[in-house]
Amino acid sequence: MSVFIHELTDVQSKNIGRGTKIWQFVVILPGAIIGENCNICSHCFIENDVVVGDNVTIKNGVQLWDGIRLGDNVFIGPNVTFTNDLFPRSKQYPDKFLKTSVGTGASIGANATIIAGITIGEYSMIGAGSVVTKSIGNYELWYGNPAKFIGYVCKCGNKINENFICDKCGLNILPYLKEVKK
Repeated sequence: MSVFIHELTDVQSKNIGRGTKIWQFVVILPGAIIGENCNICSHCFIENDVVVGDNVTIKNGVQLWDGIRLGDNVFIGPNVTFTNDLFPRSKQYPDKFLKTSVGTGASIGANATIIAGITIGEYSMIGAGSVVTKSIGNYELWYGNPAKFIGYVCKCGNKINENFICDKCGLNILPYLKEVKK
C-alpha cells in the first residue's frame, strides 16, 4: 500500500505512513510525523512538531500547529481550530509551545475550537462548534460555548445509558473511566 500525495500539495515530511492519502492544497512541514492509512483532506496545514497516529481522518481546513498529538483512529471535522499559545503576540514566540493531545478514537466536530495545552480523552466526542477550554476525560461527550460535559459515548459513537452501557453494542465503559461525572 503506497502513499497517495496529490500533485497540488507541498509535502516536505518524509515521515508519511503507508496507505495515507493527502489531497490537494495540503502543506506538511518536514518534522511532522503522519501515521498509516490516514486521510488528510484539502486545505490542511501541518507544522513540524506534530504527530498524527494511524487511521486518522483530518477533514478540510484544519491546521495542526506545533505541539499537537493525535492518537490512532481520531476524527477531526472540517475547520476545527487548534491553538498552541495562550498569550499570542505577533513576532513573539514562547520558549516552547503547549502540548495538546487527542486520545485514541476521539472525534471532534466541525468548527470546534480546542484551546492549547489540554487533553481530549480516548473515544470522547466534541460537538460541532464547541469551544473546549479544559481537558476532557475518556468516553465523555462535550458541546457548547464554552463546552460542557453532557454525558458519555461509546466506542461505536452512541450515547451511553445511565448504567454506563451502550444500548447498541453492549459495551460497559465503567472500567475505562478514571472518574465518573454526573
